[in-house]
Amino acid sequence: MSKATVKVPTPLRTFTGGKAELALEATTVGGLVEELTHEHPELRRHLFTPDGRLRSFVTVYLNDEDVRYLEREATPVREGDVVSIVPAIAGGSTAAPPSPAGLDRSGSAPEPPERFSSEELRRYSRHLLLPEVGVVGQRRLKHAKVLLVGAGGLGSPAALYLAAAGVGTLGLVEFDAVDLSNLQRQVLYTTRDVGRPKLLAAKERLEALNPGVRVIPHEERLTADNALEILRPYDVVVDGTDNFPTRYLVNDAAVLLGKPNVYGSIYRFEGQVSVFDARRGPCYRCLYPEPPPADLVPSCAEAGVLGVLPGLVGVLQATETVKLLLGQGDPLIGRLLLFDALGLTFRELTLRKNPHCVLCSAEATQKGLIDYPAFCGVPGAGEEAAGAGGVPTIEPEELAAALKGDDPPLVVDVREPQELAISAIPGAVLIPRAELAERVDEITRAREVVLVCSSGARSAQSTRLLLDLGFQHVRNLKGGINAWSDRVDPTVARY
Repeated sequence: MSKATVKVPTPLRTFTGGKAELALEATTVGGLVEELTHEHPELRRHLFTPDGRLRSFVTVYLNDEDVRYLEREATPVREGDVVSIVPAIAGGSTAAPPSPAGLDRSGSAPEPPERFSSEELRRYSRHLLLPEVGVVGQRRLKHAKVLLVGAGGLGSPAALYLAAAGVGTLGLVEFDAVDLSNLQRQVLYTTRDVGRPKLLAAKERLEALNPGVRVIPHEERLTADNALEILRPYDVVVDGTDNFPTRYLVNDAAVLLGKPNVYGSIYRFEGQVSVFDARRGPCYRCLYPEPPPADLVPSCAEAGVLGVLPGLVGVLQATETVKLLLGQGDPLIGRLLLFDALGLTFRELTLRKNPHCVLCSAEATQKGLIDYPAFCGVPGAGEEAAGAGGVPTIEPEELAAALKGDDPPLVVDVREPQELAISAIPGAVLIPRAELAERVDEITRAREVVLVCSSGARSAQSTRLLLDLGFQHVRNLKGGINAWSDRVDPTVARY
């Protein structure tokens, strides 16, 4: 006899007393299922036909293998194996009806719930049928307050699903306008919103989706000066940021205020999701005590991102948020979920609270918010990215005039080859930033060098590199190719 874990799917947990898994002993898979139905007899008719055969709409897996392609029910079970019961589902629930009205999860009678309007009852009917939500849970959602920091790739799907779920108050921190390049993934917006403030477009869309949701706009950049004030009224914070200074700021403010921080991040084809709640587990600093160098990890604007990826990660963030508000399920506290879209795989890693964390440990030394741009080694709010590090710059009009002169400068494009296929300054030489240090011999004979990228940030870092290597006549194109398109040649595409 070997002890194995039997995973029970949601539709069948009502017959196991709500248990999601059970430890049982048997020698074969069939024996395990028999033992399961012996302990929980009401399961038998759901798993077996009257003549004792496993129903055709129920699949059983041993670890990751379908037992139909092994030895079926006779497949041997070893110590520590995991057997999963996977029934066919069609979007409904075979669970029992909700608990009697007036009982909360502990079985005690809470205060009488407010009446929902007939429209609300219809809107949330699929929630009300779930024992884990019901009238009491839906009321919790209605009175909940969630702050989404960022209304972009991650914030868009998270906001839509939280509004649809009936979360009563949604705060949005956003100060950007809708750009055409956003529409590939930021599903809050439409083509007619291009050029409009994101907050205005988002508020209209969310209130159109659910008029019962109150949307509070925070049209400002989150900083160490305002973060505690902005976060304080909310129950849960959803991190939809795309830069390290704001990510550390959100974490630190959430820890200091004792609020859960639902984390999500994306890069090209990969995503991460977790819940950081220092009261019950680690914080973001426990996972990453320090940020990477500013020039080591490119942004999505530089590296690209698969459009559907933030949709999936943002929906996972919304799922964790709803679970936290309902007090149901097992939130991703102390766990990091990794998703690879190319392989369509999920991995889960254990996170532990750092006993020496400067922020959330017993020996914490950081008692307040700090200068996050300085901590992350990037320009602060209001600083021009193209002027980072104090490198010399050249305006687009000035470069255009110089290129028409008798001794034009050498223009070096430090973007990636796939970006060159989108747009380019005529005559520019492509040397990707990562290869620049190894290919400086290609530019040593130039009298003057101008470095360019899409927005001026990467080329500013490349300019600093060449200056540190001893180059003297090097300048960075301020605003990059996007500024060149706006001010010199509109036929060059922006992106």
